[in-house]
Amino acid sequence: MKLKKVYMIISMVVLISITACTDLYDDAYGSVVSEEFQPTSETDISALVNAAYVPWRKTMLLWNGVVRSQELSADQDVIPARIGIGWIDGYIYKRWHQHTWTSNDDGVYQGWARTFDGINTVNRILYQIDTNLITFTTDEIKNAVVAELKVLRASYYYILVDLYGNVPIVTDYADTSLPQQATREAVFDFIVSEITDNIGLLSEEPSGAYYGRMNKWVGHTLLAKMYLNAEVWKGSAMWAQCIEQCNEVITSGNYALEASQKNVFITDNENSSELIFALPMDEKYVTDWNAFDFHMQTLAQESQLTYDFTNAPWGGVCAIPQFIDSFDPSDNRLELNYIYGAQYSSSGDLLSINYTNAVPSIDESDKDDGYRWGKFEYKIGATNRLSNDFPVFRYADILMMKAEALLRSGQPGAGDLVTQVRMRAFDNAAYAQVTDAELALGSSYDYGRRDSYAETHEGGSDITYGRFLDELGWEFCQEGHRRQDLIRFGVFSSKSWFSHDASDTTKELYPIPYAILQTNSNLVQNPGYSN
Repeated sequence: MKLKKVYMIISMVVLISITACTDLYDDAYGSVVSEEFQPTSETDISALVNAAYVPWRKTMLLWNGVVRSQELSADQDVIPARIGIGWIDGYIYKRWHQHTWTSNDDGVYQGWARTFDGINTVNRILYQIDTNLITFTTDEIKNAVVAELKVLRASYYYILVDLYGNVPIVTDYADTSLPQQATREAVFDFIVSEITDNIGLLSEEPSGAYYGRMNKWVGHTLLAKMYLNAEVWKGSAMWAQCIEQCNEVITSGNYALEASQKNVFITDNENSSELIFALPMDEKYVTDWNAFDFHMQTLAQESQLTYDFTNAPWGGVCAIPQFIDSFDPSDNRLELNYIYGAQYSSSGDLLSINYTNAVPSIDESDKDDGYRWGKFEYKIGATNRLSNDFPVFRYADILMMKAEALLRSGQPGAGDLVTQVRMRAFDNAAYAQVTDAELALGSSYDYGRRDSYAETHEGGSDITYGRFLDELGWEFCQEGHRRQDLIRFGVFSSKSWFSHDASDTTKELYPIPYAILQTNSNLVQNPGYSN
């Protein structure tokens, strides 16, 4: 583990220990500095801003976080009930899979509450700066910190505009009135404005003290994501703007594809040339029980002996067999990203577990059923928490966003960009080649119900740019992308898979959590949901 990762994680608590504070909330960063604090070093400044980044990790990775909201509602992953193990949990995972969630579901609540906690933390620090509880030695330093915090706040709204659409825009920490609800388009415009107004003041340094922070290249990537989804979120396509933002990152020369995709996901991955924005993790310093526990969520308890984990895994989430069947057999990402077949202990003994590409239904499965998540390296001797940094944005995403925007706007070059990403996944370079015309074809995913209750075959040939959607799935599985991608390609609510029947377009937004509606009479529930 490299020093800079430890430095960033430790610095998140420095501000609390070096200032006198008045506690406002029962959480680690719920405090306002009550005596003047003037950061005089990069360490002080990092400590100040890093506290506002903690909710990014929590909203993405804690129990029923955003990664689950994006993956368990989509066509790649499922948590089926496990015979003799459990994973029923009030049928929350079944509702996620079948698009029958309610405003009372924990996954619906956590995505809202934890993300708004990030916004509240940013607003709190900006309030401290605005009221001179925090001062700076120069206006240049102050303006740079304020700019970074505003872009960070915009990044939290990026999560909210995707999941919930119509959310309040809250920027004033001192305003105690109930916030007004904004339209999805207004939230979109706010995010873009906040980034474009402040990106010029962000640091151009992609690493060091700015690793895992809102530097200029993260800002451009956020804008590219906004423009990529503008047709859904705003109502009008913005492909040219997406290409422009991707080009800013590409021409910076700061990032490059790793020779092997696995290098992005190893335990000590903070030096990866591909990471643009990552969430720093360390099992020693990040102490939330579920801080980053993919290995615990996916592997059967017998696999503890393979990796000598300190705790036995729980054997829940697995891949949907239809998705696994969509892989080209010569694509090494299948082997790099999934754990399957007979399993052995660390000493070489055969274990009583054999992960197969078969799952009976959402209601019933055995401990062997389904390929297991394995994209992130599982360190030998890991605790219940992993130490791999979690990539939110990486360079392959930049290339794929530009490729999609080119393809959708009728411009050449998408095939060349996707081929760059594919090249490391095939031993035979000829198999990695893909053309613009091929990317415009339908999907190879055989959609339709496919469980012990029903078997139908919808296929994917009718999906516009379906082959490109396949490429996104093969490259970004297990990274919390899939729901957003399926919505953009018109698949999320229109297709069936595994134990899931086609739903309706109202399910392309989550409901506003019931508990939140009870606290703010200005909020109106999203269409298709009761309060």
